[in-house]
Amino acid sequence: MHSSAIFLIEFGAIILALGLLGRLAGRLQFSPIPLYLLAGLAFGEGGLLPLGTSEEFVAIGAEIGVILLLLMLGLEYTASDLVSNLKTQYSAGLVDAALNALPGAAMALLLGWGPVAAVVLAGVTWISSSGVIAKVLGDLGRLGNRETPVILSILVLEDLSMAVYLPILTALLAGAGLAAGSATLAIALGVAGLVLVTAVRYGRHISRFVSSDDPEKLLLVVLGLTLLVAGVAQQLQVSAAVGAFLVGIALSGEVAEGAHNLLAPLRDLFAAVFFVFFGLHTDPASIPPVLLPALLLAVVTAGTKIATGYWAAKRSGISVKGRWRAGGTLVARGEFSIVIAGLAVAAGIEPDLGPLATAYVLILVVLGPLTARYTEPAVAWIARHRGTPGPRSVELPSDLRVKEAVFVGSAGGFAEAPEAAGRGADGAPARQGHTSAPATSGEPGEDAGGDASRDDGSPSDSADERDRNADGGADAQP
Repeated sequence: MHSSAIFLIEFGAIILALGLLGRLAGRLQFSPIPLYLLAGLAFGEGGLLPLGTSEEFVAIGAEIGVILLLLMLGLEYTASDLVSNLKTQYSAGLVDAALNALPGAAMALLLGWGPVAAVVLAGVTWISSSGVIAKVLGDLGRLGNRETPVILSILVLEDLSMAVYLPILTALLAGAGLAAGSATLAIALGVAGLVLVTAVRYGRHISRFVSSDDPEKLLLVVLGLTLLVAGVAQQLQVSAAVGAFLVGIALSGEVAEGAHNLLAPLRDLFAAVFFVFFGLHTDPASIPPVLLPALLLAVVTAGTKIATGYWAAKRSGISVKGRWRAGGTLVARGEFSIVIAGLAVAAGIEPDLGPLATAYVLILVVLGPLTARYTEPAVAWIARHRGTPGPRSVELPSDLRVKEAVFVGSAGGFAEAPEAAGRGADGAPARQGHTSAPATSGEPGEDAGGDASRDDGSPSDSADERDRNADGGADAQP
């Protein structure tokens, strides 16, 4: 059979399989990324149906997928947004980097992989998946929740940090010396700073130059500009991904919105191809030996992400329930962890690094939506069952009789009848910060993320009010 016919058959089978897997993931209501990775394992070396002629095209498509992922991410933010986040949430970004990058670096060193692999694995465990988290927030109806801006700020800082991290990583993977690495970093920071300043001061002019009422012309100009800048950045050893990200930041307003709508299908297509390509270069037989370290690393870094979100939300005055929701939402790793690991795999740094990263991402991309949904209800359930008595009636003198004492799990106190307002169940003054309003429901986890918002996505007044009562007014700001 002619080679072009074989190519069309192979590539068509890949795209069809990805479409069916994406549909299956949608019905099961979780991210399709793990299914795409599994498809790559099936089509790659040691898999069920190894590819032949189409692998080179898949490699090019995977590189375009990385560029489009970072471009679309940059389109989500303006330069002023990034500057504002740097000023207000930089401490949360530092805590995030310390808590989540160090476990990955430590694991690489314990496995004897060396300092370069430690830098790679630190990035893999550090960066949360913006795509998975954005989808989870939408699916759970939490886009209007009070903790959501804190989550987004952390994601923005992680994404912005890629402009510094990726050039350093690229220089290390290329084996550049200290002088060359410093020059690469200086160029990257200079370009990033120049783009940010230009976008802040002249963003409207840039958008006006790119803008077009014809969707075809807008698509061609934005895509061509992005690929051109990415290629120049790659030639300067800065990273094509960073170049694409900075192009996205430079565009704003209607141009950014129009480009986002036009490029979204292309991003989805080539991003899926990228995940398949990463799986193609991972032998399924190499995963079982690293499964235990990957599982251990997943458990540790899930805990550190929850701690990061809790601390950042507490610093912003969010209620205790919102803090746990923020922490649980940040657990998922995904596309950018694979991008970072893919750079190392292409450079041939450590043969076990790719399988470890694949297993790690597979675990957390499945666990992430579950922690987002169930972390806060699980904490509330533990608090209720920590030796605290359940609903009961207490006989007291008639002037202080408590007709009904209902335990409120989230607050750790009792809701009392009006006659005993301000008194505890034993007749003593109630502890400060506990609610005196009757609980609305005895169901566990009643105001977890699923019902923390109305059906239209806006924050629920009753959920916010319960959060404020539970925390003694910690979330009382407007």
